[in-house]
Amino acid sequence: MDDLISEFITETSESLAVLDLELVKLEQNPNDTAILGNIFRLVHTIKGTCGFLGLPRLESVAHAGENVLGKVRDGMIVVTQTTVTLIFEVLDTVKGIMDYLSENGSEPEGSDDDLIRRLNIYADSDGADDGGGAVAVANIDAPSDAAVTAVANDASFFEPDEFGFVPVPVVSEFNSPSIVEVDAAPVKVDAPQPAAVAAPAPQPAPKPAASPAKPVAKAEPKPAGDDDKAEAGGLAGQSIRVSLSVLENLMQMVGELVLTRNQLAQIARTKEDNDFKTPLQRLSLIVSELQEGVMKTRMQPIGNAWAKFPRLIRDLSLELDKKIELRMKGAETELDRQLLEMIKDPLTHMVRNSCDHGLETKEERAKTKKPAVGTVTLDAYHEGGHIIVDIIDDGRGINVARIKQKAVENGLATQEELEAMSDHQIGQFIFKAGFSTAEKVTSVSGRGVGMDVVRTNIEKIGGTVELESVPGVGSTFHIKIPLTLAIVSVLVVRASEQKFAIPQINVVELVRAGRRMEHKVEMLNGSPVLRLRDKLLPLISLSRVLQLPSKAEQNNFENCYIVVCRIGASDYGLIVDSVYDTEEIVVKPVSSRLQGISIYSGNTVLGDGNVIMIL
Repeated sequence: MDDLISEFITETSESLAVLDLELVKLEQNPNDTAILGNIFRLVHTIKGTCGFLGLPRLESVAHAGENVLGKVRDGMIVVTQTTVTLIFEVLDTVKGIMDYLSENGSEPEGSDDDLIRRLNIYADSDGADDGGGAVAVANIDAPSDAAVTAVANDASFFEPDEFGFVPVPVVSEFNSPSIVEVDAAPVKVDAPQPAAVAAPAPQPAPKPAASPAKPVAKAEPKPAGDDDKAEAGGLAGQSIRVSLSVLENLMQMVGELVLTRNQLAQIARTKEDNDFKTPLQRLSLIVSELQEGVMKTRMQPIGNAWAKFPRLIRDLSLELDKKIELRMKGAETELDRQLLEMIKDPLTHMVRNSCDHGLETKEERAKTKKPAVGTVTLDAYHEGGHIIVDIIDDGRGINVARIKQKAVENGLATQEELEAMSDHQIGQFIFKAGFSTAEKVTSVSGRGVGMDVVRTNIEKIGGTVELESVPGVGSTFHIKIPLTLAIVSVLVVRASEQKFAIPQINVVELVRAGRRMEHKVEMLNGSPVLRLRDKLLPLISLSRVLQLPSKAEQNNFENCYIVVCRIGASDYGLIVDSVYDTEEIVVKPVSSRLQGISIYSGNTVLGDGNVIMIL
């Protein structure tokens, strides 16, 4: 039974994610019978499976929601924002019970009688009475009588045939970016099996699984021939469910293989003529291909992290009384599953921030002759081995004067310091802890908690976040993150006879400095700087930061190496004693004894067997 419950939780969670998207689309397209059919089937499947597994509380909530959807399907209730809000209440209640079920193995104590009562009143009154508990919102454009009649006529699509079967599309998703769609197969109505219907993974714009445009209730059931079975079996057999722990373990083993390959390559480099050169090259090629193949199993489209945003935007537009449109580009861009999980919360906060702080009210947009509907755009793409995610809004932009005022009030800077800063530098104050320009605290923002956590979490995974804003035009947040955290490219440097690794995502260029060279280290108020292409670059000695003897300073910065690093929009130079080579390394977590030292992000084993720290 535990296995059945586990399978039910997985598949129902996927169904709920799809329902979030489909309900938003139904609200925007109330006449679309294909979307309505998909929603009804998913809710019906959840209800039936709950009854099969003996989960009465989940079944009763889903059943009441299905009653409302049944009236909508039959054309008795017109799709309005009130209708959609009620169904969202059902989904949120189901999610809450599911969370408890997954942690404790049983349904929580309590009652959903109030929600069920309101749903039943709404269904019995054909949408005329919401029972006094639904959010009061204006109805969207009602469909025409002809459209309602068309839905009613198409209701036969959902009726069981003479054998008691109803056509239901079987869609499988096996923890993979790709979705395998199988032709419609009959599923028993009265006792659906928990593994019979698996909803597709959350996608930014999922294609409806089947269109009920053509009534098929009167069609004779066609016996499945050998060709049909072979085709369905072939498609379904292209994907399997694999536990994440198995993939993680496989990734670790490949990482160890990469380390061993590097060690063998190091040995081979010390001997010019040896019999191992050719097989080692072949081994290196195979290991690289294996590494690439295993990495693909971890990659997922970023659209999976965006799946909840249409629902979020819909709820925020009601709460803030703003008309907001969400646009998503590059949803198919892939990145590591681990990173995908880590950026979900930062992205959510930034989208909420754009809706609340960025977009103006309807009245303000009318005064500035902007379109009544504000736009928030998510754009993801690859660039130089990294993933770039842009969150763009066409709102009011950053209020520099307001930020200056708040910065002075919070003691973050003096008025004189602010006058010397550019607007771009002043905009970075929004990433300070406790900083907020909101006039009052609301459920959406105003507490000064959020943007500082966003930057901290993104920098924790080796990424950067930058803000660009044009007053009256809008704002853009640029997020730059690595493709994966498992295997990264680094530059190996030396400071005081010790080697360290610098992630290449932060390295811009290398400069050699000396008194007789083109670039010289100069002193400005006691601090070293480098004049690089007519810009003063502040310098930091790696040895001094690590509290080691600095050879470069002892030699008065003669013949020293400077690694130019970029964090966000800021550049600085890191003074090191020497530079070795770039290497692909397997990142190992920092020992618990060193976790308190913020200088290190991890460690790795080089080809010569030495352990070095990653800065």
